[in-house]
Amino acid sequence: MVQMFALALGCALVVGALPARSAPSDPTASDPFQWLEDVHGPRAMDWVKAENAKTAGVLEGDRRFAGLEAEALTIGQAPDRIPSPDFLGGRIYNFWQDGDHVRGLWRRTSLEGYSQPSPPWEPVLDLDALAKSEGANWVFKGADCEWRGERLCLLSLSDGGEDAVTVREFDVAGASFVNGGFVLPKGKQRVAWADPDTLLVAREWTPGELTASGYPFVVKAVKRGRPLAEAVEVFRGAASDGGYGVSPQTLHDGEGHQALVIVRPLSTFEAETLLVTPAGPRKLALPLKSSVQDLVAGRLLVTLDQDWNVGGQTFPQGALVSLDLTAATADPEHLKPTLVFAPGPRESIEAVSASHSRLYVVINQNVRGRAFVYTPAPDGGWRRSQLALPDNASIGLAATDDHSDRAFLAVASFLTPSTLWLTDAASGDLRQVKSVSPKFDASNDAVDQYEAVSSDGTRIPYFVVHPKAMALNGANPTILYAYGGFQVSETPSYSGVLGKLWLERGGVYVLANIRGGGEFGPAWHEAGLKTHRQLIYDDFAAVAKDLVARKITSPRRLGIQGGSNGGLLMGVQFTQQPEMWNAVDIQVPLLDMLRFEKIAAGTSWVGEYGSVDNPQERAFLAGISPYNNLRASVTYPEPLVWTTTKDDRVGPQHARKFAAKLASMGKPYLFYEVIEGGHGAGANLREKAHTSALEYTYFIRKLMD
Repeated sequence: MVQMFALALGCALVVGALPARSAPSDPTASDPFQWLEDVHGPRAMDWVKAENAKTAGVLEGDRRFAGLEAEALTIGQAPDRIPSPDFLGGRIYNFWQDGDHVRGLWRRTSLEGYSQPSPPWEPVLDLDALAKSEGANWVFKGADCEWRGERLCLLSLSDGGEDAVTVREFDVAGASFVNGGFVLPKGKQRVAWADPDTLLVAREWTPGELTASGYPFVVKAVKRGRPLAEAVEVFRGAASDGGYGVSPQTLHDGEGHQALVIVRPLSTFEAETLLVTPAGPRKLALPLKSSVQDLVAGRLLVTLDQDWNVGGQTFPQGALVSLDLTAATADPEHLKPTLVFAPGPRESIEAVSASHSRLYVVINQNVRGRAFVYTPAPDGGWRRSQLALPDNASIGLAATDDHSDRAFLAVASFLTPSTLWLTDAASGDLRQVKSVSPKFDASNDAVDQYEAVSSDGTRIPYFVVHPKAMALNGANPTILYAYGGFQVSETPSYSGVLGKLWLERGGVYVLANIRGGGEFGPAWHEAGLKTHRQLIYDDFAAVAKDLVARKITSPRRLGIQGGSNGGLLMGVQFTQQPEMWNAVDIQVPLLDMLRFEKIAAGTSWVGEYGSVDNPQERAFLAGISPYNNLRASVTYPEPLVWTTTKDDRVGPQHARKFAAKLASMGKPYLFYEVIEGGHGAGANLREKAHTSALEYTYFIRKLMD
């Protein structure tokens, strides 16, 4: 199965209830920096270029920058990086970037070849050559392949890393685009194969036919060889729908069953699920907070984000259940689920994916990974066995095979280089097939897990990666990172760049598992939704206070880091307790929470943050919005605020306006905008290495000098 991306980071201090903050009388009535919301406007881009030059003069001018950038690029381009595998037609496919393939090379080899130290790769598509020949700025966004023949794929190509993509049909056997094949012009769109000659496509069919967040709500069937104008409507949501827009999906299993599914988000976390039948789409009577994950042995697998009371039985929030596909198709209003997995109090599901005839499930137990194989039983139930993978590590499902019961699993921890394991549930074989050489000297480091007590008494776990000989004197340079939103779990991972550029220099790194994430299931996430969000910020503050109380660090040596939703977390900590940090790294952030619904895909996240159209939620947002709570009378640490021009998800507007407002108040700051790269640190390894060098130069200057 072809799989695909995410981003996070963050921190804070001071436990206890914070005083209520009064909302500005009309914070959006006169916004002197709203002109910076014109993303590609000449005036805005001139401002960006001037700010980039100033920041480059400070950070790139530092004597350590060039060395840090070179180290980051060497690690990023290391030849022994584990090539991320995808199973396709009995072979292994991989997308690879290095110094010779800056945009990337899509390639393949056999399973046996992949297991070799130096696999014999066969090129399939050279993105650098394609971009040059077409005069385009292509960034590879993945492939969706027609599963029966496994010859035809739909390639998604982005202009500079945007979420909007152009979709083009590609013949993998011939390693060429299909002459006269499917082509879908640029847009935010979702595509699924209905059969080898039919696509289900959600896109902007007529100008303006999008939700308020800029996503499609109409699905049509597109036939091979026919123009888009002749596409036949299959399903229509509404312009008022929330979330990321309607999405068609195709699921299949090793026995030949197929399910065409349409997911219609009603809000950020609620969605209707429909099965496409010969009589048209029919809504499944699933809870709105649930997600269809996969199909195996004619059974649909569904995760639950809320309790489900059905047939006199309650299936708990966070559980995994199965539904008989034939029965669900015949009677979608009266479903009969079977329990597959129910989480304990400190457990959550990390990943679910089917192979040919079995199901792989990865869970977290107190932020440590466990992997299981579930085998369908003749009575409709399931048999479970655990895979003997390393303990005290994160486990990820890298890929599962539609044509066998093989799967790749990735194992990672803070100090041990990442490894890739291959298992075959049919034979019971489990072996390590790939590992990377150490990218930094971890022999002098150790990892501890602690808990901090938040403002409401909840215990918040966090990891500390530190020198074994660390003195508890409050003088250790420390970066505290968290995300705290959208049910995203933050687990230990091996980062050569973090290790080489920070840990080897004696720095301490802290990962906080604050609420808003998914480390302990849906309830951990829901505790901080909307007007309850201050709990997330209190959790972060509690971890920071605990670090100071343990004398691991002090405000003078404490820096914080977070991206996207974690960038909002950083902005809140910057404005709520500026005295607690000496460095604040704010990455691709949301910061103007009174206009976030009008910027990029902002209305998609009302279920997470609330809406200014709701008076109670507006008052809360006004009280925590970093952009609206900057005060000329307050002394702030000098932050590093960075974003990307091509970010069409969060948008660069937030970061720009925040920096401009700091400048108007005469406050110190550093701003940088990567001109391409989408919602991330850059479109290629060189850009990402440059961004990393900017960040670590900043942290070294602030926390180590």
